[in-house]
Amino acid sequence: MKLIILDRDGVINYDSDQFIKSPQEWRPIEGSMEAIALLNQWGWRVVVASNQSGVGRGLFDMDTLAAIHDKMHRTVAQAGGRIDAIFFCPHAADSRCACRKPKPGMLLEIAERFSVDLADVPVVGDSLRDLQAAVSAGAQPVLVRTGKGVKTESDPDLPPGTRTFDNLAAFVRALTVTAD
Repeated sequence: MKLIILDRDGVINYDSDQFIKSPQEWRPIEGSMEAIALLNQWGWRVVVASNQSGVGRGLFDMDTLAAIHDKMHRTVAQAGGRIDAIFFCPHAADSRCACRKPKPGMLLEIAERFSVDLADVPVVGDSLRDLQAAVSAGAQPVLVRTGKGVKTESDPDLPPGTRTFDNLAAFVRALTVTAD
């Protein structure tokens, strides 16, 4: 099985320093829906792994998060694609949970649920914590310059071997070219 793990905010949709707190605030990054559809056409299973500390901070509730994810599912479907699963950490940043990125817990749970070895699984993110979680879980870190990605690219702690692309669509195009 070909599996890819995507961060949500800053990779699939525009991010906000004030959090994405409603379906109305969720807006896809240009080309990301089509990129997910292309992944599906090429036989990839797409999973989202996202820190959602806004829940733990009381900025929005689980019903609102479900409505945001429902909008994302519908928008991807309109482009001819699908997201196979969404994993998220609802805990606040000061939590000691194992699932909040940069800890690898969420990615390890995905590996267990899908019965895959993460060694060849790309984890696409825009922040250092996404990439650190990928490395900690034994996956392949991929940085996109959307969201916080431009700032992250210059971080001295960027994991060695991190591949960098302008956006999700550019990464997917590179993947499909190497698949030929």
